[in-house]
Amino acid sequence: MTSPAQAAPRIAEVSRHTAETRIRVKINLDGTGQSRLATGIGFFDHMLDQIARHGLIDLDIVAEGDLHIDGHHTVEDVGITLGQALAQAVGDKRGLRRYGHAYVPLDEALSRVVVDFSGRPGLEMHVPFKSGMIGQFDTQLAYEFFQGLVNHAFITLHIDNLRGENAHHQAETVFKAFARALRMALEIDPRAPSAIASTKGSL
Repeated sequence: MTSPAQAAPRIAEVSRHTAETRIRVKINLDGTGQSRLATGIGFFDHMLDQIARHGLIDLDIVAEGDLHIDGHHTVEDVGITLGQALAQAVGDKRGLRRYGHAYVPLDEALSRVVVDFSGRPGLEMHVPFKSGMIGQFDTQLAYEFFQGLVNHAFITLHIDNLRGENAHHQAETVFKAFARALRMALEIDPRAPSAIASTKGSL
């Protein structure tokens, strides 16, 4: 018999409109890794695609931002909106494994990401990027993206780039490892499909 936690659709759609950006995010946590991405920043779209493909999450993100200034508001607000969508889609977290972790290499680069659907926002990110820009993407904005996501998804996230000499490789290992850790944490535990993974009884 299919459990209620498994049967409930884990989908959400969130829009965020400000004087700086207009963002729409649709998410399906039980997807197949399909994505439709249009943020106006090519490398950022490439990284978001890693989240979809390696997290097996269907992701539809459309963003219009003040890119004539820079990418900061767009990247940060996509993180905020994606975090809100993730929090909505996951619901009360019943049946979740809760924790996820992954190591991902790409040539010389290696990153580790650990995630906890704790209900408490917290980010530790240690990525010494070797370059300030990757295409039109400012590498400083990777932190802003994850900070916005963490704050609104209410997750604890530890990101460490353990080694790397190429900034593209560093970023890609971070986003892929995040996706793989997210996928693990979001899985329904078949041994406890109706339980909440906390002694408190809530997350």
